[in-house]
Amino acid sequence: MTSAVEQLAKNANWGALAKATELKQRLLFVMGALLVYRLGTYIPVPGIDPHVWSEVFSQKGGGILDMFNMFSGGALQRMTIFALNIMPYISASIIMQLASSMFKRLEEMKKEGESGRMRINQYTRYLTVILAAVQAYGLAVGLESMQGSTGSVVINPGLFFRISTVITIVGGTVFLMWLGEQITSRGVGNGTSLIIFAGIVAGLPRAIGSVLELSRQGTFSGGELLLLTVMVVSVIGLIVFMERAQRRIVVQYPKRQTGMGAPAAGTTNHIPLKLNTSGVIPPIFASSLLLLPLTFLGFAGASGSDFWSDIARYLQHGQPVYMALYGFLIIFFSFFYTAIVFNPEENADMLRKYGGFIPGIRPGKHTADYFDYVLTRITTIGALYLVFICLLPEFLIAQYQMPFYFGGTSLLIVVSVTMDTVAQIHSHLIAHQYEGLIKKAKLRGSRRR
Repeated sequence: MTSAVEQLAKNANWGALAKATELKQRLLFVMGALLVYRLGTYIPVPGIDPHVWSEVFSQKGGGILDMFNMFSGGALQRMTIFALNIMPYISASIIMQLASSMFKRLEEMKKEGESGRMRINQYTRYLTVILAAVQAYGLAVGLESMQGSTGSVVINPGLFFRISTVITIVGGTVFLMWLGEQITSRGVGNGTSLIIFAGIVAGLPRAIGSVLELSRQGTFSGGELLLLTVMVVSVIGLIVFMERAQRRIVVQYPKRQTGMGAPAAGTTNHIPLKLNTSGVIPPIFASSLLLLPLTFLGFAGASGSDFWSDIARYLQHGQPVYMALYGFLIIFFSFFYTAIVFNPEENADMLRKYGGFIPGIRPGKHTADYFDYVLTRITTIGALYLVFICLLPEFLIAQYQMPFYFGGTSLLIVVSVTMDTVAQIHSHLIAHQYEGLIKKAKLRGSRRR
């Protein structure tokens, strides 16, 4: 069976896409949905003077606002209906996952199967609306206090503007949440990740142009530009290698008695544990948590001696406090999300239920302890790899003021989402080839009869 799957995987190519009608429909749906998302990033929020806002954003640009603008695909810089992007939904997912591990009722709901998962998803949607409303109201209040050289950012400040802004931005966030779910169910890949991916990729040409312009202005020499290119390529290669790395645990199944009385030979299989089980989730969650409070601090506009202004300055990119918090959150979410994805006790019980065992390890608690031991070691390596990838470019960004599109987080998201989407496309192609083989076998059988 394994060799057949491997052979099909080798034979799977993009030419087979022409015959996979369902896959083509899924890909077209994903492209159409992302096109709708990109169009939405150009629909402005009512009541905003775009010229004044562009001036204010350029003055307040840099640091956390640029990173938030990167995740929103430029929607924040244009102050559109997707200004918050899908970040409130990610924050709500973080809160619900933390709550599921803390409250027994939610933990029991997770074990109820599909019905429990749907109820938790519904709670996540409600929490997304609440978080988006709070952030949108804070954004509206902050916009009213901003002044440019030619006047106020808001044309007619007041209660009506605040209400309309909250309704508009919350509606945009809820639409993106729905769009992400539709991409996941009717398209290929994870919808939330693809939306963030599309926003980052859309800004890559401008980022490359900014780097070339900095080089032309003499900010860094041609040798440093070459070194930057080598670093980006090396980081991409490291991401590809680490995302494909696995720790395979050998599992044996004993001989079984067949109906004819002859014992069937025992089989040997393996459980693949990815070195980075959590994938791109920890950097996204860490960025989301850091963006949540600093969004308000970035719009506060307080004086340099103000307490909150000092906090905002310490949490800017390149600052030691920011790097320490960012690294800590990445490590925390790496272990936390891995614990959610792979439960050692449940997997040990499932292995014992089907008669499998790890050579040299007793079934039951000893197997669970072994799973936990291996998972802790590889997760430590995976978490340190994520911290290295995400913080290494921060030093270059702090020194050369490079665009954030070349940060480790953006590269990790782009490469990981691309690899995951391509893997799912190959899975659909292999499934399509299986269906073709089954149909051919049935057709040959009917002809023989």
